[in-house]
Amino acid sequence: MTDPSHRAPLDAPVDAPLDAPVAPAAEPPPTEALPRPAYRPSYLFLGAVSLVTLVADLASKNWAQRRLDGVEGMLHPVDLIKDHLDFQLAHNRGGAWGILQGASEAVRKPFFLIVSVAAILFIVSLYRKLLPSQRALRWGLPLVLGGALGNLVDRIRFGWVVDFIHAHVRWGGVDHHWPTFNVADIAICIGVALMALDMFTAHRPADASSR
Repeated sequence: MTDPSHRAPLDAPVDAPLDAPVAPAAEPPPTEALPRPAYRPSYLFLGAVSLVTLVADLASKNWAQRRLDGVEGMLHPVDLIKDHLDFQLAHNRGGAWGILQGASEAVRKPFFLIVSVAAILFIVSLYRKLLPSQRALRWGLPLVLGGALGNLVDRIRFGWVVDFIHAHVRWGGVDHHWPTFNVADIAICIGVALMALDMFTAHRPADASSR
């Protein structure tokens, strides 16, 4: 007669040896990481910087036309640094450095309007492709856009661009003059410099095919 105290437990396998190792529980499959959302540059930032640049340019041109045209006469011209920097009003019918200054209105105005619109469309399309690391370009493009809009507004309403910042220096007995410019031109130059800086410093992701 079998002793009841030596009976095997009900849940023990009948044929399994007493010292058989217990199989570990199966681990759940790893949860896949959620894809990171694609980076989208802020169009609010683009519009804000461009608008501030545009307002600063148009306001300064309005001041120059009122104070430097010889009608009020009190500030015509304005010396900032004697013999080097002053304000004097100029109407630039051409482009940078007087390009197409002598061309007819039928050629000059459509040309600059088309170039300005093309530049604005290019800037907006390039801004859409910005990467998070392109900080210099993030500032450069709105500055160029605001400056281009400022000069475009002048060409639409006047047919010329209002310039009033005049820099010159005397060297070798000759007075050398830099072409008169405006706030829009300053913004464009800074923006282009930042774009050039981005070309040499921005880090772009490596091509997946080269890995």
